[in-house]
Amino acid sequence: MNFNLDKDLIVFDIESTGADVVKDRIMQIALIKYPADGGEPIEKNLLINPQYPIKPDALAVHGITVEMVRNKPTFAETAEELLAFIGDADLGGYNLKRFDIPMLTEEFGRAGYDFSMTNRKVIDAMQVFYKMEPRTLKAALKFYCNKELIAAHDAMADTKATAEVIWGQIQTYQDKDHIDADGNVTPTPVKNDMQSIHDFTNDPSSVDFMGRFKKNKVGNIIFNFGSNKGEEAHKHPQTLKWIISKDFPMQVKNIAKAILAGELK
Repeated sequence: MNFNLDKDLIVFDIESTGADVVKDRIMQIALIKYPADGGEPIEKNLLINPQYPIKPDALAVHGITVEMVRNKPTFAETAEELLAFIGDADLGGYNLKRFDIPMLTEEFGRAGYDFSMTNRKVIDAMQVFYKMEPRTLKAALKFYCNKELIAAHDAMADTKATAEVIWGQIQTYQDKDHIDADGNVTPTPVKNDMQSIHDFTNDPSSVDFMGRFKKNKVGNIIFNFGSNKGEEAHKHPQTLKWIISKDFPMQVKNIAKAILAGELK
């Protein structure tokens, strides 16, 4: 794979104790760094002691038991190493905007670190796939690469598969325009250019990965849930304070704090 990069790209995948990005914990994180200078990819694969109960549904998916992680480091003990490895790289993955990035942000927050998404491009293979060929990771690997996914739901196996899918998508769609339901044409959005893929798969009105906030037509931040849905957030300080006090994702709380402080509107 020869990605056209202006900065490092890290493709990663997480296995966890469950699907709640606020309450559940990471048990395995696998990352592959593709250097912008064209150097060889660098792999990092960590098992982590979550110090939190594993939900049966999650265990049935990834098969990582308490015994397998009992003597492994906690996330707090690996946080500095992970931050150094990730650096300012762009991020790629499968469904990472809804799950992996919010969960990673929560874990870093609990460990006392701010994991900033500022100036990072996000390459979500699932978003490209759902827009172009709605299917699963296993089907994506078969469709784009004509390969079978072995050891599905092992983080490193899924990470390698996702990187191959991203490359396969670039090869498949580099000469293809996208036409949406309203007939609007986006010329060749999926090509060997991370900015182009990022722009294609990201909603410009989105403010946070969980979709709690959005921007209205004039660019002000509005609530996207609850009784104040559609209303400008800065006009409802009590709701913002309530969000900060409850079990919302770290990113959502930080946005609420910034609005209250007048840093965002």
